[in-house]
Amino acid sequence: MAREKFQTLSEPMYYILLSLTKACCGVDIMKKVLEISNNRVLVGPGTLYALLAKFEKAGIINAIETEGTRKTYIISDYGKRLIKEEYSRLMTMVSEGKCFVGVIGGEEK
Repeated sequence: MAREKFQTLSEPMYYILLSLTKACCGVDIMKKVLEISNNRVLVGPGTLYALLAKFEKAGIINAIETEGTRKTYIISDYGKRLIKEEYSRLMTMVSEGKCFVGVIGGEEK
């Protein structure tokens, strides 16, 4: 069975969408991703703009302002739903795996 597009999100996808809960442009998105992830996730311009184009085409984000080549985006209601679903999926995985982590590390909890 084929997976639905955007059924699960990669880390860069997840953080880009989180950064778009407030309107911002590409450069600001890259800064916000670093900030939200505590400097752990770096999204380069090639990855960012490719994902923004896919997200916009899928209706996950909306371009709300264009000034020359600079676009400002914000997450759509559909995008908000995807983020909530992804958050729930990740929390379920953490919850389900919690009791096994100690066993894997050689410690029983």
